[in-house]
Amino acid sequence: MTIDGFAAPPALVEHARRFRAEGGVPAVPRVAATVLLLRPAGADFEVYLIRRVAAMAFGGMYAFPGGGVDRSDSQAHLDWAGPTPAGWGARLRLDPAAAQAVVCAAAREVFEEAGVLLAGPDGGTVVGDVSGDDWESARQDLVARRTGFADLLAGQGLTLRSDLLLPWSRWITPEFEPRRFDTYFFVALLPEGQRTRDVSGEADHTLWLRPADALARAEAGELTMLPPTMVTLGEVAAAGDLAGVAGAAAKRDPGTPVTPHLDLSDAESPRFRLS
Repeated sequence: MTIDGFAAPPALVEHARRFRAEGGVPAVPRVAATVLLLRPAGADFEVYLIRRVAAMAFGGMYAFPGGGVDRSDSQAHLDWAGPTPAGWGARLRLDPAAAQAVVCAAAREVFEEAGVLLAGPDGGTVVGDVSGDDWESARQDLVARRTGFADLLAGQGLTLRSDLLLPWSRWITPEFEPRRFDTYFFVALLPEGQRTRDVSGEADHTLWLRPADALARAEAGELTMLPPTMVTLGEVAAAGDLAGVAGAAAKRDPGTPVTPHLDLSDAESPRFRLS
């Protein structure tokens, strides 16, 4: 992966050429959210990665906790701390209801997939350990959609801490892919007293790594990742430390989408370009 983009796997090149030759119609991207959970590691910091199970879309790939926006995310009525939905909308270039849905999805997914809850008794605190049996039962009810995220928080007397999520970027899957996502990326610091747990049925392996180490292992072929994951790891690694990540997030444009485009002009070396 260089400033000129990154090499395209042969299977994707073949698929893209067939899609174009047959006049394929691009699928409508599903709106999604994903969260880079970060934690201090000495003078450095680490990021949490999960490997999707083989049977899933993008199976075998290492990624960050996340998933699609649910209808309930946009309909939720819940106590809210941090920027208002209108404020989030201005930052993400979405209407307030859509922005609320994306932020709720980010918080919900990181609880579902990593057991980390970005909420607290009020707008200035965060709940502590949520690994007990009662919390696990609540998490399973949420995953099974027996309860909604807003109902879970209300039942525990908690406020969603939207201010703990820092918007980072937005990626849209290339047009030739049969399953496409319009994904908003956020970064968040692991709350004190909480710990990630390997609870997601959608993952078969989890690990904490320094972003630079994760990227190096991906480039060496030890970890399989899609371009958005690799690019984002490189961006947060370049920030230097956690304070640098927060500073960088404040200056970024998380509403303008990045879409990898396959450049087939060089038949011997097709590459993805970012735009």
